[in-house]
Amino acid sequence: MYRSHTNGELRIENINNEVTLAGWIQKTRELGAMTFADLRDRYGITQLVFGEELLQVAKELGREDVVQVKGKVIERESKNKKIPTGEIEIEVTELTVLNKSKTPPFTIEDETDGGEELRMQYRYLDLRRKPLQDALKLRHRLSIEVRKYLDSIDFFEIETPYLIKSTPEGARDFVVPSRMNPTQFYALPQSPQTFKQLLMVSGYDRYYQIVRCFRDEDLRADRQPEFTQIDCEMAFVDQEDVLNTFEGMVTHLFKTVKNIELTDFPRMDYAQAMEQYGSDKPDIRFGMTFNYINEVAQNKGFQIFDDAESVIAIVAEDCSTYTRKELDKLVDFVKRPQVGAKGLIYAKYNEDGTFKSSVDKFYNQDDLKAWADKCGAKPGDLILVLSGDKATTQNQMNTLRLHLGDELGLRNPNEYAPLWVYDFPLLEWDEDTARYHAMHHPFTSPKKEDMHLLDTKPGEVRANAYDLVLNGTEIGGGSIRIHDKETQALMFKHLGFTEEEAKAQFGFLMNAFEYGAPPHGGIALGFDRLCALFGGQETIRDFIAFPKNNSGRDVMIDSPSAISDEQLDELNIDIKAVEAQ
Repeated sequence: MYRSHTNGELRIENINNEVTLAGWIQKTRELGAMTFADLRDRYGITQLVFGEELLQVAKELGREDVVQVKGKVIERESKNKKIPTGEIEIEVTELTVLNKSKTPPFTIEDETDGGEELRMQYRYLDLRRKPLQDALKLRHRLSIEVRKYLDSIDFFEIETPYLIKSTPEGARDFVVPSRMNPTQFYALPQSPQTFKQLLMVSGYDRYYQIVRCFRDEDLRADRQPEFTQIDCEMAFVDQEDVLNTFEGMVTHLFKTVKNIELTDFPRMDYAQAMEQYGSDKPDIRFGMTFNYINEVAQNKGFQIFDDAESVIAIVAEDCSTYTRKELDKLVDFVKRPQVGAKGLIYAKYNEDGTFKSSVDKFYNQDDLKAWADKCGAKPGDLILVLSGDKATTQNQMNTLRLHLGDELGLRNPNEYAPLWVYDFPLLEWDEDTARYHAMHHPFTSPKKEDMHLLDTKPGEVRANAYDLVLNGTEIGGGSIRIHDKETQALMFKHLGFTEEEAKAQFGFLMNAFEYGAPPHGGIALGFDRLCALFGGQETIRDFIAFPKNNSGRDVMIDSPSAISDEQLDELNIDIKAVEAQ
């Protein structure tokens, strides 16, 4: 056998045991007549010590050489409390080099000298590092606990197809040409949405799948072209049933994986979230909610406020001591193109009860006291104000609020604050296409009490939709679905589909609704995002074994890439015609 123990297994109670270990040489150190080496596998690191008889062989070992050693467990003189095996070492009596390694392009240790692009090019080496191993171990553990929980409450795991039909709603599809059906294409699923609804029609009233999904869209830290979601659907349920079920799942994950008791899942409707935080995924770990001060800030001769639809203020507690330099940094921050504000107004509420603002020319002490009263500010606080049209200003103030939360240390990654946001708008207007689009997807049911508004005020219709937010990140979203043909046809009509288009795209689902479709609803949670949040990271890449870069490329295997002329001919694709366009 290659090994009797792993490199993270041996302890002080194993002293004098004869053992066989195998792994990669992380580094070597020469100390007089002895050579020490760290032997690593995915379980940990064990120190090796080579005496005089093996000294020459040990000196020839290089980083990442694969070796097998035999020897005796002895107590270390200089113990290392940072690793579990730090009280022992192996007195090597036999060494076999299983495979020599080239010098790696970067240091394979917890702290590496490799840049991100280089490490992605050699991802198989980067995955040897403990931070990456810990990330994938966490991902594995979460997937096991998801399955345990859902299995315990009678969910079936059922696989759905990867080669499906392209649909016009949502993000861009990845398409796959069909050789056996010339000039026709499959699409890779953005989600298994219609299939899980069909499973409800089939009577499988509790379905789940930890499933790969695909979207051809621009990338960022928490987005990849292929991603994984925990996809779930339930029949004979209302919104409350779904929310309670998945509160239970998230609570189970925190308890079993992080030993954290989550007891509170507050709920907030979409309108309140936008009014108080300017975001449909607010971070509620800290306050700094919005205050609308139009009535005390307008009609004082300050035209920027007087001409604005909304004047919005937030209070940074105990920040009246901010210097001019610190305030100028905040002004520069909101003027960045990513935020887009033209400026930022401030008012310091000094400890002595006086005020100092950037608009003292227009507002006296009584005026500024009215601002403070409206905002609930106290002496020692700093009031920050943005103005403009309501939606834009809300978005800008949300960005400033989160920035201040980071600057002031209010967004503790070890504190977890879940939140349900519900009653989203059913439809949203798209200026480019000059029509309404489904805010979630076309199968989300409208609230019954708003149905009468569909023809006259479609933008005011609320959906039976809900998102699960954690620390300002949306980790899941779902809805109660439409389950009858008439309502679904009405929804397609308001989305601009003709009857023929609706039938061509979704006729199979409409037909299924005529055969006893039960009321149903579900949710999909972003598994990669969930892993990153549990791991205390903002980017999801470290929690995916082989991620793509910001251009959607796998630089390790150099993909996407061209295919041969023979393959193109088989697929009936004229690449020259495509290039000519």
